[in-house]
Amino acid sequence: MATYLVAGGTGFLGRHVLPLILDRDASAEIHVLVRRASVARLEALVDSMPGGERVHPLIGDLTEPGLGLGSAPAADHVLHLGAIYDLTAGDEQAATNVDGTRSVIALARELDATLHHVSSIAVAGDHEGPFRETDFDLGQSFPTPYHRTKFEAEKLVRDAEGLRTRIYRPAAVVGSSVTGEMDKIDGPYYLFPAIAALAKLPAALPVAVPRIGATNVVPVDYIAAAVVELMTAPGRDGQTFHLVNPRPQPVREIYAALAEAAGAPHPAIGLPGELVRPFLTPTPDSALDAGRKAVLGALGIPPVLVENLTLPTVFDDRDTREALRGTGIEVPPFASYAGRLWSYWRENLDPDRARRPHPAGPLVGRHVVITGASSGIGRSSAIATARKGAKVILLARRTAELDAVVAEIRAAGGEAYGYPCDITDDESVEHTVKAVLAEHDHVDMLVNNAGRSIRRGLYHSTDRFHDFERTMAVNYFGAVRLVLAFLPQMRERRFGHIVNISSAGVQGATPRFAAYVASKSALDGFTDVAASETLSDGITFTTIHMPLVETPMIAPTGRYNIGPITSPEKAAAMVVRALIERPKRIDVPTGTLGELGHVFAPAVKDRVMHQMYRMFPDSPAAKGTSTDDATPAPRRTPEPRHHTSSVLGRAARKVGRLVPGTHW
Repeated sequence: MATYLVAGGTGFLGRHVLPLILDRDASAEIHVLVRRASVARLEALVDSMPGGERVHPLIGDLTEPGLGLGSAPAADHVLHLGAIYDLTAGDEQAATNVDGTRSVIALARELDATLHHVSSIAVAGDHEGPFRETDFDLGQSFPTPYHRTKFEAEKLVRDAEGLRTRIYRPAAVVGSSVTGEMDKIDGPYYLFPAIAALAKLPAALPVAVPRIGATNVVPVDYIAAAVVELMTAPGRDGQTFHLVNPRPQPVREIYAALAEAAGAPHPAIGLPGELVRPFLTPTPDSALDAGRKAVLGALGIPPVLVENLTLPTVFDDRDTREALRGTGIEVPPFASYAGRLWSYWRENLDPDRARRPHPAGPLVGRHVVITGASSGIGRSSAIATARKGAKVILLARRTAELDAVVAEIRAAGGEAYGYPCDITDDESVEHTVKAVLAEHDHVDMLVNNAGRSIRRGLYHSTDRFHDFERTMAVNYFGAVRLVLAFLPQMRERRFGHIVNISSAGVQGATPRFAAYVASKSALDGFTDVAASETLSDGITFTTIHMPLVETPMIAPTGRYNIGPITSPEKAAAMVVRALIERPKRIDVPTGTLGELGHVFAPAVKDRVMHQMYRMFPDSPAAKGTSTDDATPAPRRTPEPRHHTSSVLGRAARKVGRLVPGTHW
């Protein structure tokens, strides 16, 4: 019976090595070094492994002196997989890659065990030309802290006296060639989003790929199988093994295989590498280098990755291939498993996967929060959005009305959930947001519909400052409160869309609505700034400048409302359009006209608005001469639209959309 002590057993490579050891030796016992906080993770990992009961946690820490161990069980083999594999990491990785290795060496010596050290081809640094398995210090330099720490760690192992050692140098590790599984974005995976972007182009479109050199990648299952085979093979102490692709892999070849899997254009011609070399390497010109980094940053590619994308070194693995002869363990061609790597990344690792719409429809499965959902625009929007397949999460103060809307949607086959919430209260919003995220995991879209309208002229408002406070509390602070609450999880998922219901009155500066228009204007300003900050995280905003809509909110002003009134159903259609198309804003012609008047004829516009102010006085409620708010205006039945007016309306909308930024 052999006993193994494994450092890094819960890591990506470790998760593939453990089941192979258990399968190879039915009597093997494995002790895995884990932090106390990671014991449950280890137990969950081995629970599904045949023989998993032979895997035991050993509480310790690779970064602690003496590994944080009081005592260690006897072991025949110490397998050191624990390390930081990250080109973008800085000098902090020395604590794990170097100091941790020093502690593992001491433990292996104490146990009189064979030390199996998983190093990396990074030890070759910037060496040009062949690098044999017996080579080590050839005077190479190290382009990153990662390269240097891997060299220093291996040097400790090679210099250790009185210790049986075997060293393994994997190339760049990618996912399993069988399942495509990978645990994180690293190495070549940083290039996948760029390939996904190219996949939006016609596949038949020829592209030119520069001849910039070759790299070397191998799947994790090959490395795991080779390590276990070589670790248990007799007579291999003191040897070093290159776990690499036998021949360098041109970057053009890697791209072609992934492009085939992604449906992206294939490379048709090659360009001289010198054309893009300045883009791939740092330049002394600070302005050019800043521009290079900005472009790479926009693509989500760390500059250090492209600087080390190709290898000047050719790794000789003849000793490894000879040792594995007859075992059936070989590096598969990259093209044979590139499709599985791509599929797994697309479904599990693509940082923008939350942005992809459901094949059945753009709102199917989306989690949409709608405020003010118990009546009016909110109620109609909830019903319309649920019909499109969204899960609607409804917020409102009035519980009974909210429950009725939820029941109505569910009766029609939709999915709806109601949460009583006062958006003007910090504690209420905090409690509601926590409940929503706990019960629904995430929110894709937010419709800030809840609002408060007050129609009252300034002369009747001089002793009513609370009017301005009330409208700001709901229309501005309430909306902003919810945006800020949901923003972190939207950023984490790299997707979110927020629809803010504003008013055409903001564009026209409608008289007697100073308190209301000011609060909506504040929200518009907040939205414009927020949209500029969140764009790269996939979080977008739509502002809908709504016309007057027949809702309970306008009932107190009754017949004193100015202009045509839109139905809640038409307003809901605008909301659904905002959720699906996600334009910057949606306006109505009257609002756009008011905006243009403000820009091109501000004095004329003021005179027109003043005449409207004089023609339509304050309601009795606004004047304070009635104990009732007002007699609600009778519900208007929309007149049937004639075909001619319908055609003209569509034509007007098309003309309006020719104006940049205008969506009618």
